[in-house]
Amino acid sequence: MSNSTQQSVHFEDQFDKPVGILFDAESQTSDAGLTLLAAADKKLGLTSLLASQIEDSRQPGKVCHEIEEMFRQRTYAIAAGYEDGNDTARIGGDPALKLACGRGPVRGSELASQSTLSRFENKPTGREVIGMLRSLEEAAVRGLKRRHRHAGRIVIDLDPSVDPAHGAQQGVLFNGFYDTWCYLPMFGFVSVDGDPEHYLFCARLRPGTAKETRGVIPILRRMIGQLRDVYGRRQYILVRLDAGFANPRLLDVLEELGVKYVVGLPNNAKLNKWAKRKLPRVRRLARESGQSEREFDERFYAARSWPHKRRVILKAEAIPYAGREMKNNPRFVVTNLRHKPERVYENYCGRGDAENRIKELKCDLSIDRTSCTSFVANQVRVVMTAAAYLLFQELRWKLRKTKLVRAQVSRLRTTLIKVSARVTESVRRIIFHLPTSYAFERLWRRAAHALGASRPPSLAT
Repeated sequence: MSNSTQQSVHFEDQFDKPVGILFDAESQTSDAGLTLLAAADKKLGLTSLLASQIEDSRQPGKVCHEIEEMFRQRTYAIAAGYEDGNDTARIGGDPALKLACGRGPVRGSELASQSTLSRFENKPTGREVIGMLRSLEEAAVRGLKRRHRHAGRIVIDLDPSVDPAHGAQQGVLFNGFYDTWCYLPMFGFVSVDGDPEHYLFCARLRPGTAKETRGVIPILRRMIGQLRDVYGRRQYILVRLDAGFANPRLLDVLEELGVKYVVGLPNNAKLNKWAKRKLPRVRRLARESGQSEREFDERFYAARSWPHKRRVILKAEAIPYAGREMKNNPRFVVTNLRHKPERVYENYCGRGDAENRIKELKCDLSIDRTSCTSFVANQVRVVMTAAAYLLFQELRWKLRKTKLVRAQVSRLRTTLIKVSARVTESVRRIIFHLPTSYAFERLWRRAAHALGASRPPSLAT
């Protein structure tokens, strides 16, 4: 038992009465909401699916921490805001984390230490990591089908992002465009019309000088094949990509796969000459209104490397600035859609929400915390972070009829995960005692019931 007379912090004059702070509360957690994520994970079978790709070659009699348990420990800790391995080790005795990983919250032994987790992160082989990435795609398609049994239009968005590195990590190279040493991970999202969520299916780490199209064609082939296996060969699928993906081979493959596409197109002399004829009128309209003005045009165009002409949409835009010269902002997209030019470009701009999801992954889950020496170990970290994000997406789906339907991970974590509780464990049951003053009790209950929690008979209404 802790010494209750030992004060860790004492505020003498800052409040009406002297305030003493003691760190002596046993069997308490500040992350009671991890039970929600664990319940979501059990429904999805996500961490089990991903961890099953890692072969355990250790001697069974000497194993204290199973592969699946360590995978869950890191994934849940990342979800709770403890993205570093040493952070995870510091909360290895947390009752909520222990329960989520399958151990007794009070009587169970502590979870893996920092050194054990470091060995675990460096254990998987490249082949096993590829298996995890394929399983991530499978989980995304399976989850999409479970949420949307019938889908009108399915949209696939792929986008690279910069991951600056500050060490000697394997695969980190200098990128002149970003002017930094970095990785260039590729992220992929799939969405359905009418659902604001963009479901993560790809989080692949790549060297710092990788071209945008590196690895994209196999990813698209697999994902489109899986979607058609689940939804049927006639399913409407749209692929949206920015100008860095405008590769002749990629465009050929998209047409070969029979999908719709809208892809940004880099400027060149011929396209700029076309835009130059449209911009004077747009600039005049912008001067008259004092606001940005735009007009659209279309034509069939064939670059020298294309086997045939394709439909290209022009957005001619002029942007006025107070006290500065007006800016021309022409943009081009190539597409096989048959909609009006304005609607085609509106479809293309929908990519912006996928970019917001990448920001969410970086800012709220630190998916760019790739500080391991090994490239493969860093990819394992990225996969575990992606798994944490999928669990939050499942939680957000369960709360789709509440005000948290569009809440970001940081909001969900603060509202539902970071909840203090006193934990008691007996032979028959485990009880989490949450504060009576908890501000989001109703939302927490709703999430728990949506994830399979029942109402005790004594509390039934």
